[in-house]
Amino acid sequence: MIKPSNYQPPYTITPAIVNLVAEIGEIIGRYTVLAEQNLTPRLRRENRIRTIQASLAIENNTLTLEQVTAVIDGKRVLGHPREIQEVRNAFATYEAMEDWDASVEGDLLAAHELLMRGLVDETGRYRSGGVGIFRGEQLVHMAPPADRVPKLMADLLDWLENTNEHPLVASCIFHYEFEFIHPFADGNGRMGRLWQTLILRNWKPLLAYLPVETVIRDRQEDYYRVLAVADSQADATPFVEFMLGALRDAVREAVSTDHVGDQVTDQVAALIRAIGGGELSSNDLMQALGLSHRPTFRNNYLNPAMEDEWIERTQPDSPRSPTQRYRLTGKGQRWLQHHADE
Repeated sequence: MIKPSNYQPPYTITPAIVNLVAEIGEIIGRYTVLAEQNLTPRLRRENRIRTIQASLAIENNTLTLEQVTAVIDGKRVLGHPREIQEVRNAFATYEAMEDWDASVEGDLLAAHELLMRGLVDETGRYRSGGVGIFRGEQLVHMAPPADRVPKLMADLLDWLENTNEHPLVASCIFHYEFEFIHPFADGNGRMGRLWQTLILRNWKPLLAYLPVETVIRDRQEDYYRVLAVADSQADATPFVEFMLGALRDAVREAVSTDHVGDQVTDQVAALIRAIGGGELSSNDLMQALGLSHRPTFRNNYLNPAMEDEWIERTQPDSPRSPTQRYRLTGKGQRWLQHHADE
């Protein structure tokens, strides 16, 4: 056992961080009441599946929400065996989360072993070699040497156990420091997000079912950009502010869409059901809806669904791209879950 030091991660509590923590706390108060009334076992499970699909999508897993659900339900799915194994591992790991202590090294290693079983050789133990993080062919971060990892992780876990910071802030700092150390040969991104969820769950158990991963997936470029900014400044503050903003938006969305069923027109409801867990082009959608008149489709179906944020473009920066597709937002997915049996 490596003796930790009184390590202090580099960060500053800014006015933005203080305000975000206060805002999240206020929203969570409302979310807790609503969730206790409405978050049925089925919805808890569906939120967890969305979390898993989003976390793996960040790591380039191509399985859709429907395919991930089918894998977890034990059905046969046409897909790459590795991607199917990633889903099975992730579901088992998130289901085991309540038994773990976020500051215990043995639990961290056990989680990695479960999450990466059958995917990499080094599971449940720290990496034995050097590792760099690439975006395309560009090296964006060179992690510390492998022989330093055990001491760095001992220091970080000790800090987490003893810090007086608010759990919202501590979870973000841990997430950043974990990604900086990059302690494992593979799986560091999904482990960092899992462990932040565990820290938040230990503060408010309902947060185990809040799909923060979907917010990060939708802001993936910003997620990596802010990690790089924090690296260049040797300071976790930019990442903490970013993650708190993502958490706030996830909780706010959960609150604002708990009672939204009556606000959907019949046409938008049909569009939401047509998309389901997939990504469809406008032509595919018109065909699924039995429509041939494009202005009717745009004015009565597509535009209202976009304006009220039930759906989103897969390529928001290129609205007229010939490969443009549409998918449900978190709000749209929740509506579909609530009305699945209708």
